[in-house]
Amino acid sequence: MMRFDDLQLFVRAADLGSLSAAARVMDLSPAVASAALKRIELQLGARLLARSTRSLRLTAEGEGFLEYARAALGSLEEGRRLLASDQEQVSGVLQLSAPSDFGRNVLLPWLDEFQREHPRLNVRLLLGDRIADLFRQPVDIALRYGEPEDSSLVALPVAPDNRRVLCASPQYLARAGEPRQLEQLAQHNCLLYMLGSRVHDRWSFSEGRREVNLTVSGDRLSDDADVVRRWAVSGVGIAYKSWLDVAADVQAGRLRVLLPGLLCERAPLNLLCAHRAQLSKPVKLLREKLAHYCAEISRQAPAGHKG
Repeated sequence: MMRFDDLQLFVRAADLGSLSAAARVMDLSPAVASAALKRIELQLGARLLARSTRSLRLTAEGEGFLEYARAALGSLEEGRRLLASDQEQVSGVLQLSAPSDFGRNVLLPWLDEFQREHPRLNVRLLLGDRIADLFRQPVDIALRYGEPEDSSLVALPVAPDNRRVLCASPQYLARAGEPRQLEQLAQHNCLLYMLGSRVHDRWSFSEGRREVNLTVSGDRLSDDADVVRRWAVSGVGIAYKSWLDVAADVQAGRLRVLLPGLLCERAPLNLLCAHRAQLSKPVKLLREKLAHYCAEISRQAPAGHKG
């Protein structure tokens, strides 16, 4: 494979009529320049420059090859400019993984707006609550609740202050009663889902200075957090969900926040990627938009959940 800088040196030497002058322009030593020229002549099996102590001229083979060398360098430079231009524009393919509930019910309209603003951008969205393997799965970035278990991942905050809330529908509370103390959750049907690879049945809270951890149970379990939210809305039990996921239901009256003075466990939303090189312009712009909208929703959280 012919080296780019070797081609540059040959063209510069031909233009300047001097190998040493070309070396100075490219900040090379005479020995390195001479070795580069010998390398390209060896690869081509032809002498390109006829040199003496006072002059340098192109050989017939050098004159013929010079046109192709210029064309090759020009094509490479045009490719570099095109790539730089694409990086300045929001275009290409963005492959994104997101939690099922947040993705379907919160993220989708934001992505629609983002693509209307940047029509040259294509989005591929994978939804699921399992942690995406960013080194193996065909995704560039992932949105996930909680702190990343893999410390090698790059994690950027999107909604760092987000927390879970206890919630249930008015129909369920009318039928089963509303818990006034945390310990009364043992008497209720708690809706469970998978958090990573385990069942999220140990719910944590803060009451003043008291930390409370309760193991809850219920008759329904799903690996899809959106299903759990739907169960809660339909009136079959109590859910412990991210405020971002249920805010619209609470505001519409489909769900009610229980024990609003409680400080519930943190559920920060982060943008994860395997390498910082994946933080392209589209990714950075999308993160800014998501952080803005999530902050708007967080401001509407119950006072006790803003800790």
